[in-house]
Amino acid sequence: MNPKTPVLKSRLPNVGTTIFTVMSALAAEKGAVNLGQGFPDFDCDPRLVDAVTDAMKKGLNQYPPMTGVPVLREAVAAKVQALYGHAYDATSEITITAGATQAILTAILAIVHPGDEVIVLEPCYDSYVPNIELAGGVVVRVPLTPGTFRPDFDKIAAAITPKTRAIITNTPHNPSGTVWTRAEMLKLQELLAPTEILLISDEVYEHMVFDGQQHESAARFPGLAARAFIVSSFGKTYHVTGWKVGFVAAPASLTAEFRKVHQFNVFTVNTPVQYGLASYMADPKPYLELPAFYQRKRDLFREGLKRTKFRMLPGEGTYFQCVDISAVSDLGEAEFCKWLTSEIGVAAIPLSAFYGNGFDQRVVRFCFAKKDETLHRALDRLASL
Repeated sequence: MNPKTPVLKSRLPNVGTTIFTVMSALAAEKGAVNLGQGFPDFDCDPRLVDAVTDAMKKGLNQYPPMTGVPVLREAVAAKVQALYGHAYDATSEITITAGATQAILTAILAIVHPGDEVIVLEPCYDSYVPNIELAGGVVVRVPLTPGTFRPDFDKIAAAITPKTRAIITNTPHNPSGTVWTRAEMLKLQELLAPTEILLISDEVYEHMVFDGQQHESAARFPGLAARAFIVSSFGKTYHVTGWKVGFVAAPASLTAEFRKVHQFNVFTVNTPVQYGLASYMADPKPYLELPAFYQRKRDLFREGLKRTKFRMLPGEGTYFQCVDISAVSDLGEAEFCKWLTSEIGVAAIPLSAFYGNGFDQRVVRFCFAKKDETLHRALDRLASL
């Protein structure tokens, strides 16, 4: 007798291997410089590692409170107030999460009921749509303006119905690097004011905004803060993406619902890392100096790209640079990225991967969160184009 595994009906039938996995595997196989996935190839500050090690040695290794250790929640609340002028209560309005991706899923599961509509602005980070589908929600896709990736508020307004439960925004924006302006945030506030629509504001790149611009957090705008789950990432800010720690700031009534889900899908987050982060945050310099740190890398990368036929799109924020490939190749984005990895030895990500319909506008994304020598090696290879 051969026992048979029961046939499963997939909760996510349209999800397969992501382009990130495909491109990283191809980059490894071909020995390519991987500018595809968005993570640094350099180390974090040794003082941060020391702070976590000290916490471990002090015996801070058991379960922390479900909501996060108080000293870290207090540090987050103080930082948000100092930067954006909004006072969140550390006890009832700040929750420490297992990274921003978990935070977004938890927020969606907390607020979206079967049949509720959630607006996503495409191109968008690849977890948003599966998260909405897992909650039984209906994904409503609204395109950002092709070429500039700025929000089109007429299209957003047209997408709102009585069933709209939430909208997800992301600034600075992955994959385009666009940063929303104060005027755009005010327009969003005005649009949502007469509604009961909730906002999930993905702000993981909050400290990567260039050329003297400031990050317009939803926390700056009372009408948005009152309806928003604001999501950020220690991993992005402190070059420790593998630690998977983030936070959510939200009004107490929203946080209460968020925590109901959080306690059952994660319960709690790595204790010594939380204490280490809290200790490290006593010095604001690392995040205050991050814009200049990454702007220098952006400028180095953009200067090198001038040797190629790529047309650079604006790089206002994040650690991504998008380029138009029209003058380089007739291939579609995905095929071009595979060719670039195999033949030129540099991996990139097609923007079509961030659209539900695979919209191909001849644009690909590079990550410049890399050592200078990594960037120079990639640029030397790209110069052949």
